[in-house]
Amino acid sequence: MTATTTLLVIAKEPRPGRVKTRLTPPFTPVEAAALAEAALRDTLAAVAAAPARRRVLVLDGAPGPWLPPGFDVVPQCAGGLDERLADAFAGCTGPALLIGMDTPQVTPALLTADFGNCDACFGPAEDGGFWALGLARPEPALLRGVPMSTPVTGAVQRERLLAAGLRVRDLPPLRDVDTAADARAVAALAPHGRFAARLAACAPAGDRRASR
Repeated sequence: MTATTTLLVIAKEPRPGRVKTRLTPPFTPVEAAALAEAALRDTLAAVAAAPARRRVLVLDGAPGPWLPPGFDVVPQCAGGLDERLADAFAGCTGPALLIGMDTPQVTPALLTADFGNCDACFGPAEDGGFWALGLARPEPALLRGVPMSTPVTGAVQRERLLAAGLRVRDLPPLRDVDTAADARAVAALAPHGRFAARLAACAPAGDRRASR
């Protein structure tokens, strides 16, 4: 995105039992929350290093010491994920790009695209969802009613953009961190990040039992 773009990060406060529950087991809820916090820190660092007019954290929960300076914090609205994503765009004027906290391998370069020849940017996730959605003219209705957290979420969302007559630019696909296998794969892609370091420090419960 250019410096005229708003960058949005939608996230949950990384508290044990509330985030990354599919990582437990093999990780404990405390370890899963620590991994979520590391992923969020890496994501926010990438956003902070990318050019933007405004940086916004759309948060479920309360901000903590993991939040760097330069971000506005707004609460997520009630409702399903489609409603919360739509509401995040509703607060924007001008071009906006939204990402989540599940792709700590994201880089500032991936967030530095241009709407010059497109109306929307779409970043597919390998699990069938999407890791990024950018709109030159934010329109919340483009997200409402899209089924979330399914293998066809990304396809439905992209088709919604095309059906609205938008020119869509596809971003590279990325892998979300949902499972322990995802965590290992993503850490290998960004071995010098906070997420990889935190993963290396977390011993899965099965490994701890085996070492006793």
